[in-house]
Amino acid sequence: MSQEGYDEMVAQLRKMETVDRQAAAAAIAEARDKGDLSENSEYEAAKEAQAMLEMKINKLKATLAEAKIIDTSRLAKDSVQILSTVEMENVRTGMKMKYTIVSESEADLRKGKISSQTPIAQGLLGKKVGETVSVTVPNGTMELKILNITFD
Repeated sequence: MSQEGYDEMVAQLRKMETVDRQAAAAAIAEARDKGDLSENSEYEAAKEAQAMLEMKINKLKATLAEAKIIDTSRLAKDSVQILSTVEMENVRTGMKMKYTIVSESEADLRKGKISSQTPIAQGLLGKKVGETVSVTVPNGTMELKILNITFD
């Protein structure tokens, strides 16, 4: 995991433990004040939301406890590895793409970050600039030529 991804997760955990927990407790208290708990759907919904929040907090804590921060300065720069930003071209269509290969917990396609577990990342890992790889994706097989590898 990158240091940036780790820091984002820590900030998210802090927010969940302080702001979100207080909001959940306030929602439960407000629903409790509305009367008979046995027929109070707002109370049940608030309790369920609190349980979901606690589940997310525990999952995030477990992820952070197992996280290993990778120092990109120690990685080989000549082949695709986790935290590499890879510029590639679809050989068939000529379309160019640029993705950073990250851990599953950091993946965000809108930011150009794909999980190291995806078929594209699996096909690229260990390859060098100039190589063409065949990647099997749900739509079939793609031929991708690696144009550039950087560590941003």
